[in-house]
Amino acid sequence: MTDCCTDTEWIQARIDATKALIVKYEEAMLAIGGGAQSYTIETGQTRQVVTKANVTEARRALESLESRLAYYQGQLCGTGVTRVIPSY
Repeated sequence: MTDCCTDTEWIQARIDATKALIVKYEEAMLAIGGGAQSYTIETGQTRQVVTKANVTEARRALESLESRLAYYQGQLCGTGVTRVIPSY
């Protein structure tokens, strides 16, 4: 049996971690856009160097993180998508 309070805490932890990563990617994009040659994103587990050559890859990662954030926020707030099919 799943404890809803534990699930809520777990989802909130995922939201917090995702927001922190979004900030790191945004900082990298701003640094590169401001003229930096490279920017290193350290997550504590991995290290990724963003340069002008791979800024598209970093942008995709940022979009993925934003999508994950929206998913978890939907899970936490109960605003996820529901599909209803009539049972004739």
